[in-house]
Amino acid sequence: MGFFDFGTIFFLIAAVVIFFQLRNVLGRRTGSERPPFDPYTASRTGDKDAAQKPENVVSLPRKRAPGEPVGDTYAEIDAFAKPDTDLNKGLRTIKDNDPTFDPKTFVDGAKMAYEMIVMAYADGDRKTLKNLLSREVYDGFVAAIGDREAKSEKIQSSFVGIDKADIVSAEMKGGEAHLTLRIISELISATRDKAGAVIDGDPETVAEVKDVWTFARDTRSRDPNWKLVATEEED
Repeated sequence: MGFFDFGTIFFLIAAVVIFFQLRNVLGRRTGSERPPFDPYTASRTGDKDAAQKPENVVSLPRKRAPGEPVGDTYAEIDAFAKPDTDLNKGLRTIKDNDPTFDPKTFVDGAKMAYEMIVMAYADGDRKTLKNLLSREVYDGFVAAIGDREAKSEKIQSSFVGIDKADIVSAEMKGGEAHLTLRIISELISATRDKAGAVIDGDPETVAEVKDVWTFARDTRSRDPNWKLVATEEED
């Protein structure tokens, strides 16, 4: 019967111990293991899935079909303007032509536009004005800015805030929605001549300004933006 020397027995025992340690750590295959991750296959699968999914999909609101129940279509409008009033009827007509219309959201946007327009006019920022005004109103603003620049006059202005902004009328003119707001704001404004002397306004006093502005949007257009189409300063 053969025999092993001490060195052989030592390495044999070590091999057995290492085998059982590896078995405990790695476990045994049960048939339910997850397949190994293949980055190349995963990349190709991801590309395929991405190609199948449309990008930048926006679900456009649909108009109510004839005979379809109204439901809460006018709930936001009735909460904003008293039912059966001319204002409520006008807002409803705009809602019929633009299902996404919400009067409260509109007023919030109009208030931001008001501040931007007032400050852009003071700064002579024609680029900003062009994006917010109709052609007729823009031409009038630019003419006033040009006249001011020709005289080397400058407007020093600080917008304090809007105290009140109310929709006073709403109507459809053809495919265009028209909304008129009465806006009461606070502004510090002064016009200085070429020498820097104040020729209009007061750089130290907060003044109350009352404006009646009309915004319009073509409800047939994909462009969701409203533009200022008429201005009037209230006494």
